[in-house]
Amino acid sequence: MCEPHSVIQIQRKDRIDIQIISASLFLPFCSHWFIYNTSSEEVPFHMENNVVTNGQKPNFPSSSFEAAMEKISSLITRQRRGEKPPIANKLEMMSLYLKILGLEEDINRLNIIHVAGTKGKGSTCIFCEAILRECGFRTGVFTSPHLIDVRERFRIDGMDISEDKFLQYFWDCWNQLEENTTEKLSMPPLFLFLTILAFKIFISEQVDAAIIEVGLGGKEDSTNVIKKPTVCGITSLGMDHTEILGDTLGQIASHKAGIFKPKVPAFTVPQPPEAMGVIFERAKEFMVPLEVTEPLDCKQIKGLKLGLSGDHQFYNAALAVSLCRCWLQKTGNWEKKYQDDSNLPDEFMRGLSTAHFSGRAQIVYASTSNSHCSEIVSKNCGELIFYLDGAHSPESMEACAKWFSNAVEIPLKSSFEVQKADGSSENGHILHKGNTLGQFEKSFKRILLFNCLDVRNPHILLPRLVNTCASSGVHFSRALFVPNMSKYSKVVSGASAISSDLHGIDLSWQFNLQRIWEKITHGKEITVPIEKDFKIDSKEILPPPEFLNDNAPSGGHSHNGFASSAVIPSLPLAIKWLQDCVKEHPSTRLQVLVTGSLHLVGDVLKLLKR
Repeated sequence: MCEPHSVIQIQRKDRIDIQIISASLFLPFCSHWFIYNTSSEEVPFHMENNVVTNGQKPNFPSSSFEAAMEKISSLITRQRRGEKPPIANKLEMMSLYLKILGLEEDINRLNIIHVAGTKGKGSTCIFCEAILRECGFRTGVFTSPHLIDVRERFRIDGMDISEDKFLQYFWDCWNQLEENTTEKLSMPPLFLFLTILAFKIFISEQVDAAIIEVGLGGKEDSTNVIKKPTVCGITSLGMDHTEILGDTLGQIASHKAGIFKPKVPAFTVPQPPEAMGVIFERAKEFMVPLEVTEPLDCKQIKGLKLGLSGDHQFYNAALAVSLCRCWLQKTGNWEKKYQDDSNLPDEFMRGLSTAHFSGRAQIVYASTSNSHCSEIVSKNCGELIFYLDGAHSPESMEACAKWFSNAVEIPLKSSFEVQKADGSSENGHILHKGNTLGQFEKSFKRILLFNCLDVRNPHILLPRLVNTCASSGVHFSRALFVPNMSKYSKVVSGASAISSDLHGIDLSWQFNLQRIWEKITHGKEITVPIEKDFKIDSKEILPPPEFLNDNAPSGGHSHNGFASSAVIPSLPLAIKWLQDCVKEHPSTRLQVLVTGSLHLVGDVLKLLKR
């Protein structure tokens, strides 16, 4: 395996993964904090709808995107939990929707790479897209979930689909489906609609290659309406979504291998024996040529740093290489372009090094607004660094912990390229070499900013994170537990207003996470109900300044009864508090790991980019 990646990666201008965010974007108003979009006017929540004219590309007013979000949001609550639609089979429903839109035959002409798995399937798709784009092909990739804007799910040639094109295809699909609804066939649920929209976009944009990530499982997933993929892939499998896919690796593998099609080649990575046995059995049943891909090593990629960080990405990258090589062979392009089978083509190398996927092992530098600081980091200037990874399963949490441990321990380089607000770049000096390095390293405090959905098991996730980090000598000074901003009943755009209303918020889950954390860190159960005296309108809603002090009494009562963790009732308040700590204490440098939920990671990115 290669040496750990550098935390500083120089990428092409349109894919820079390290950003400098100004704290001055957080504007105080009265006793709460409102976040404003500095590049456009404030967007109201409710907008009027707009209709596509027959055969004409409409001229959409600015409100149309929010109107589209309202329509998409209606698909979340249209069907009540536990209520079965008249047509229960998702794939049967998909076929009917595609027939209405006239897309059935066109899908069969898309050269599709179909990818399932528990962890790494999105990253594998992004690697595939980057490789084939570097090979000169027009690419489309469909992934989920989105972090900030729903358009992230639909990439054309490596970029999120433009707002104009999104609206054109959205309203075309929406209006045709709405006009053809019946008592038996209502509008599709959210993910089915987004899958249909992806097919519509890729067909209309005439992509050469469509890379499709499975949503959940495989066999019964809406993407499995694909009948003639060019090649299929299965990434690493683990225990996730057990309430739907089964509580054994064999059952989960059976769902994932459900994307196999007769005689269509497939690739996977090394799997636990129980899972691998099922995958091979499924491949034999459908006469699928199946190969197991070993992780890339340094010799193969000549010491290249992958665009996506973490040792686990060597498995995803290797799978993407096999899928793309097969895709080129099956479409008759390999022999035209490449003669040597032994080495990776330069285009493959460039794709692997420039692939970018937000919220997965991503580092964001948030600078303070101290005008006297001429350097990004110096002994007189505070530093706030966010390490973002949407890990939410035991296996991905372990991979996240390993990445974070490597990332915070690698000595920072003397300079790197940063992206400014206007899109240009400049070199910012991090640290002069010399005897200041020891002082620099000692001043860092590592903070966990965590939340997970209540369908996850924090009794497994948090210990896995803490123990894996500890095995590398990395320990957290403090932990903050916050609710997500994202509402599961509404899809919003990146420019949508962010509510600052804290009334009626339920923090019982966050206090439960805190109790688990304190048991891990102190080795005993918490007997005092620490949420009992917590009041939203209290002046002590945020931890006091001494909360970060190393000499704060362990297990004492500095905040909410305990010195090592805190519950903060809103994410904007938590980010503001971290920013203030760095501004008010210039010697303080914080390394903040944000994990447990892709929704949480997306919310943090949304706030930092405002």
